[in-house]
Amino acid sequence: MDRRTFLCSTAALTAATSALSAQTTSASDDVAELNPVQALTERLPPRMQHVREVALNMLKPSASELEQGLQLHADSLVFDSYSFAPRAAVDGDAIAAAIEAGASHSEVEEMREDMMMTRFVSNLAEQQEYLNAWRVSGVTSIFQNAGQEGQDPLRLLKRLARFTYATDILKDYVSKAAVPADVEAAKAAGKHCLYMTGNGVPLAQQWISIPEELQYVRIFYELGIRMMHLTYQRRNMIGDGCGEKSDAGLSDFGREAIAEMNRVGIIPDCAHSGWRTSREAAEVSGKPVVASHSTAGGIYPHFRSKPDDVVKAIVDSGGYVGICCIPRYLRGKGDLTTMLDHVDYIAKKFGVDHVAIGTDIAWTSQYAGEENRKIPKRPRSREPFRSLWPSDDYKTTSEATDSLSWINWPLYTVGLLQRGYSEEDIRKIIGGNVMRVAKETIQISES
Repeated sequence: MDRRTFLCSTAALTAATSALSAQTTSASDDVAELNPVQALTERLPPRMQHVREVALNMLKPSASELEQGLQLHADSLVFDSYSFAPRAAVDGDAIAAAIEAGASHSEVEEMREDMMMTRFVSNLAEQQEYLNAWRVSGVTSIFQNAGQEGQDPLRLLKRLARFTYATDILKDYVSKAAVPADVEAAKAAGKHCLYMTGNGVPLAQQWISIPEELQYVRIFYELGIRMMHLTYQRRNMIGDGCGEKSDAGLSDFGREAIAEMNRVGIIPDCAHSGWRTSREAAEVSGKPVVASHSTAGGIYPHFRSKPDDVVKAIVDSGGYVGICCIPRYLRGKGDLTTMLDHVDYIAKKFGVDHVAIGTDIAWTSQYAGEENRKIPKRPRSREPFRSLWPSDDYKTTSEATDSLSWINWPLYTVGLLQRGYSEEDIRKIIGGNVMRVAKETIQISES
């Protein structure tokens, strides 16, 4: 690109961004007069209204329970212990054109992911949908999935770049938090933020020495990553993932990796680790270990759950178990009430200081279906090596999925209130416990 073309392109981008900012400010002004509780409940687009009604019909709160729960949610710092920011619809025409031009499967998947994670930056309709989802959820911060599962630093860098870009451009609404104080500042300002987690420990993969192999841990910390998966479903050099039948546990190298994460200030996350790997990680760590998005194995021992002995080890490390919103892992009806059953189980058996909610879901744009229908169907591809998902015959219902919708976060709080939790304990479950571990782990000074 020559200098003139570059300058013209830059000017066009600046103009487009300024126009979007002006229009978004106008849209934001439309809801500015709403008080914090009204912001959770009023001016919901039809699809958001539908999933909200599904959850309300399930909980059937009294007027006083609903009023108290919504006020508590609006007042509280709400921190999703593992999730995804609201996702934009893709540009179906652009993807269809790329397929017609011969784009490979990996190219198409890259386009899809980039559009879902960043298209709300430049498209006004998607931006309004994105900001609406944040508003009605009442969520202050998400421990954002900002890395694709694996150990390759370049692979892990892509999602982090996308969310860094989005928060750089939309920082007046959703910022990137570097330290826990940034999350508190976002809450005080009535705004939102992302606290980044990578889906793997970045490794040099040269195996010369342990310090050289782990050099990227600190680099990714400096880039803003504050939590890392030890494993995904499969075995890696750190330990066995939750899909491995052998459940061989933490490796010697895994112990060194956790020690480096402790030193640098990164939370070890065993959500996708095998049961033995999870237990041993919690036992050797000098700082809290978490299962950021899991379920109570004492209710249903799914391979993604954590049985009681593993939960006990996590609790003893000072960590927490984040209960997810995936019906298949929750089992039973797999709905909002089932998710609250799992919260109950951990809170009552191990203490309210050691449970959180890590939804592991995202709100997807109302325009996604229309755009996806524009994309030609492609031949089925092989199952990704990283997946290793054991098959089962569980059937998820639309009612269960709708009741657990990410924008129904305010009703998670209402549900906890209905179950007799004090306001102080609810504040811990919906954000306080995540903040405590974040503060205990962060490392800034040389001491």
